[in-house]
Amino acid sequence: MGFIEFFNLENIQFLIAIFLSVINSVLLILISKKFLQILQISNYKIRGYSVWLMDTKAKYISRIALLCFLSLACALVTNALFNVTGTGANFAYFGLIFYIYFSIVFIINMIKLPQKTPLVQTRRMSRITTLLFLFSFVITFVFIWLSEIYLTFLSVGIITITPLLLPILVPLVHFMLVPLEGLLRLNYIRRAKNKLAKRTDLIKIGITGSYGKTSVKYILNAMLSEKYNVCMTPHSFNTPMGLTKVVLNYLKNENNILIAEMGARQEGDIKFLCDLIKPHHGIITGVGSQHFQTFGSLENIAKTKNELVLALPDSAYVVFNGDSKNCKMMFNTCQLKNKFIISLSKKSELVIENIKLSENGTGFMLKYQGNSVECQTALLGKHNLLNILLSACLAIKLGVSLEKISKAIKSLEPVPHRLQPIENGNVLVLDDAYSSNDEGAKNAVEVLKFFEGKIKICITPGIVELGEKEDNINQEFGKQLAEVCDYIIIVNKVNSESLKKGLLSKKMEEENIFVVENLDLAKQKLKELISPENKYAVLFENDLPDNYT
Repeated sequence: MGFIEFFNLENIQFLIAIFLSVINSVLLILISKKFLQILQISNYKIRGYSVWLMDTKAKYISRIALLCFLSLACALVTNALFNVTGTGANFAYFGLIFYIYFSIVFIINMIKLPQKTPLVQTRRMSRITTLLFLFSFVITFVFIWLSEIYLTFLSVGIITITPLLLPILVPLVHFMLVPLEGLLRLNYIRRAKNKLAKRTDLIKIGITGSYGKTSVKYILNAMLSEKYNVCMTPHSFNTPMGLTKVVLNYLKNENNILIAEMGARQEGDIKFLCDLIKPHHGIITGVGSQHFQTFGSLENIAKTKNELVLALPDSAYVVFNGDSKNCKMMFNTCQLKNKFIISLSKKSELVIENIKLSENGTGFMLKYQGNSVECQTALLGKHNLLNILLSACLAIKLGVSLEKISKAIKSLEPVPHRLQPIENGNVLVLDDAYSSNDEGAKNAVEVLKFFEGKIKICITPGIVELGEKEDNINQEFGKQLAEVCDYIIIVNKVNSESLKKGLLSKKMEEENIFVVENLDLAKQKLKELISPENKYAVLFENDLPDNYT
């Protein structure tokens, strides 16, 4: 059938082709959800998308290939049967029922998978899915037309292979929209910069580091709120568009302080955020190996965090974590006159003494320039004391009294999923599942030690995004867990061998180590381990990012 003959409104096959193209495009959008989600959580950077494909060994491509193979086989068999029986070619369309059924099963199973960061249908994602739909429609329609000419034995069954194009189509559509997104992004950033430029009275604070950013942000917000009207970036809004959204939608005229959490996955990210916010003061919470995989080296991580220091004005106050080796190096090279290094292990300008750690919280004496105040907090762990010190140092420099700081410390609530204690009958859950690094994991295990008289269980996938260091760090983490825990439930196989090697090297019984595929199965295993006559402390340490599932 020629081009003109096929593209005719009176041709029933033309109309059917349009209908099937619409149906298939909807299916392809739904099947592509995982690829779109990974693209989004990778900050729309193809490098993160590519790393996911390599790390998962193209697991989702294999699943889609299986979907296509089964659908194509059913379409071929159906076409052959109808041709043999002479029932008519149009009945061959029934072969697509299998394709639609297998696609729906695939989509349902994908939706049921637990997600840490679900796909958000932002305006940008809506633009991507719209263009992806149009591409899918055109490709499907062309495939059907060509099959009518060259693959008559397969006919419309050709569309069963179109899902195989999705891993390429998704980044292709993204690249096509990059110029438009760039223009829109520049417009949002320009509007945010203009709004900030008009607020000459606004004190802007940047917080960055490999770990502890969100906790320090919440603590500093509580302290500064004793004197100022504060706008804090909510949740983990620490990307350019996240901060732009905060400035345009959250920052009010009555706010006189803006606290901006600044995240990074590669060099230049913090500099870009500083160009947007133009912070007056800063806190460097620590430099570790988190996101080592995308940075490539610890030197690159430290260099990126130092972009905040280099962006600060001469009058800035900047506070460094003195218990972080790389932070101390940054402090030593910092040229600003108002720089402060804070440490729990060494004397510094602001000191914590008489620490009393317990499973109910922490008591201590806070001292500054000969003055002292008693403090009590529900936050657990020594690392939170360091977070308090970092925040208190900057709060004092901005005029908040020790008494007000003590009041703020008492009011602090655990940040969700960051060593958050949750009572559940005879089980105390320590929810530290948001994300993890080697330092944070070590602190969490230290906290678990305090729960004497309780059977201790840790549920963890280990620590990820560490590149070549991942194996050694997880072996060490396994050794730390073996010193404290009675049972270990390892989630997913990503780091299972490394963790087990570390656990067994410390003589932990192998029968007390369990490896499960996902968090739901981990919770089932936990229920099997728990009995009503005993008390338990259960640490959920880290939750795998969606690009590992």
